[in-house]
Amino acid sequence: MNPQLVFGESKIFHGCDYNPEQWLDYPEILEKDLALMQEAGCNIVSIGIFSWAKLEPEEGKFDFSWLDMIIEKLHAHGVKVILATPSGARPAWLDLKYPEVLRMTEDRQTRLHGHRQNHCLTSPVYREKVKIINTKLAERYAHHPAVVSWHISNEFGGYCHCPLCQKAFRRFLKERYGTLEKLNHAWWSTFWSHTYTDWDQIESPSKNLGEWCVHGLNLDFRRFSTAQCMDFCKAEIDTVKPFNPDLPVTTNFMEFFYDYDYFEFAKILDYTCWDSYPEWHVYEDPEYIASYTAMNHDLMRSLKQKPFVLMEHTVSCTNWRPLSRLKKPGMEKLSCLQAVAHGADSIQGFQWRKSRGSSEKFHGAIIDHVGHLNTRVGREVKELGGILQRLGEVAGTEVRAQAALVLDTQNRWALDDAQGPRNAGLHYLEVCLDYYHELWRRGVAVDVIDETCPLDKYKLVIAPMTYMIRGDYGQRVENFVKNGGVYVSTFWSGIVDENDLCFLGGFPGPLRQVLGIWDEEIECLDEGEQVKVISDTALSPELWGSYQGSLLCALVHPESAQTLAQYDSDFYRGMSAVTRNIYGMGRAYYVATRLDRSFLDNFVRILVDGLDLTRELSHPIAGVSAMARYSDTKKFLFIGNYSAEAKTVGLKGEYYDLINEQTRSGNLTLMPYGSAVLSCPL
Repeated sequence: MNPQLVFGESKIFHGCDYNPEQWLDYPEILEKDLALMQEAGCNIVSIGIFSWAKLEPEEGKFDFSWLDMIIEKLHAHGVKVILATPSGARPAWLDLKYPEVLRMTEDRQTRLHGHRQNHCLTSPVYREKVKIINTKLAERYAHHPAVVSWHISNEFGGYCHCPLCQKAFRRFLKERYGTLEKLNHAWWSTFWSHTYTDWDQIESPSKNLGEWCVHGLNLDFRRFSTAQCMDFCKAEIDTVKPFNPDLPVTTNFMEFFYDYDYFEFAKILDYTCWDSYPEWHVYEDPEYIASYTAMNHDLMRSLKQKPFVLMEHTVSCTNWRPLSRLKKPGMEKLSCLQAVAHGADSIQGFQWRKSRGSSEKFHGAIIDHVGHLNTRVGREVKELGGILQRLGEVAGTEVRAQAALVLDTQNRWALDDAQGPRNAGLHYLEVCLDYYHELWRRGVAVDVIDETCPLDKYKLVIAPMTYMIRGDYGQRVENFVKNGGVYVSTFWSGIVDENDLCFLGGFPGPLRQVLGIWDEEIECLDEGEQVKVISDTALSPELWGSYQGSLLCALVHPESAQTLAQYDSDFYRGMSAVTRNIYGMGRAYYVATRLDRSFLDNFVRILVDGLDLTRELSHPIAGVSAMARYSDTKKFLFIGNYSAEAKTVGLKGEYYDLINEQTRSGNLTLMPYGSAVLSCPL
């Protein structure tokens, strides 16, 4: 394989989000920053994200002198630049002169100037002003030797309901459906006499003021918002890219964010990046947040099936959570190496230096208000920088996943809108994590995909709660299993089509034949309520045991499937709770309720062993994770201990320790929050 190098160099970059515009009145601090970056091993920064007011203090009057100075000095010190377009936050003069750029809420209230990402993405005026400033930036810096990438805007998010967006939404619907007859059928608008007879009757959803019970409307508005944001981002890309087509573009995504469909959005980007702010140490179970974060990393890698960038992470704490806990000693290195293990080729902290005022003055940073690196955080960042310098061979290598988890954004939209069977929360993300966690703790590499992604490269596909079946997904699942794949489905799957219309003829709709069941109805359980599920040697010797189900209980009838476990509670005692259907050369499982960890431990072990999936741990070790990346000639093994206790891992073979630069074999002991990076020839 040819290394897929994000920035064209065989190195794992180490850097930060840098906001020098906040310190232009303190030239001595700017000079000190450069020396401190050298000391910290920082070799890349993202800059310019919120600098529009400094670059264009008055309409049509530009000042790039300060940015020229900063970029030149960074270049002289060997620091690469990811240059942002500044559209994420507007200067005040723009809002005052052109109020149409202001975003409108679903309650039809126009937002005032302030905060960020609260502009109308449809506004021609805003698009033109963004194009002007972006053109100026591209003319000046697209070929600067320090600049390695464009960073388009910042953390796109939210919705606008202004008149401009209403017109754009109607255009989107006309293109999607062609006629009102087709739209009315797709939205089932005969319900409550909500049939539309004129396109101008259609308004975006508003729970307090208007329509929100037509689920097709809600779903399509989210699709429109994704398309509109992508179009805005694409307009920015089309402005800067022609000045240097070789300069890659990205925009920073967020954790399991679903205002927009990232699988669609990623198509217009050259590489993906994301901002990671997990709540380390808030949860009693140390594995939970570690595997949750790993699943985010795998999603970002899977979006483009190549290395990604960790654009932001806190080196110590946030300032916006209810409890802004500090990272424990070792956690900065551990969490950053986790990102590299799952495919990151650049690690960047937010932020370089704490803001002196405003809302981020107490947000964690590499440089605290004391102004030097002789701090606990500073010393660990320096140590991390040294470690990353020794990992150049890892850059551009691949994660080889034989298993995939289907986590579909549009399905999630529809689930959240379902109004039944459980309006207290369907916990889709948590159910997906139930299964991911069991693979993660065994060191099994996982791609996190959606329903549009190919399935044929995997041995195992786990797809919890695929309530919405989009396009030809059902047929592709059939082909996958028929050709020898193993597919795992769960309760509340195969219920509606891509227009959020229920399938007729019996659930789970297009999955019914491959799963070999008929799902007649579903029972909803209260928080903390459980049902007993049992398996005995007659049903499944491997799954023998007693388990607890929760959340939802599908009441299914096996058609061609075999029952592996049964309910042992309530009026559905004796009905199937877990089934397996042999289909072609493969098999498909259906898990009818949210089963506990003891079941998942047994079940996933059976799947992994039966498929002989590559796993980096011979058996799970509480709090420990192992993940590998591969070149053509080497394997790079990352092991992390997310617990407060020392852990011992048995190594399978002889490795070279890239951190401590020595040979390792036998047992490896990791201190609390300790980590190791090992390599061996293939």
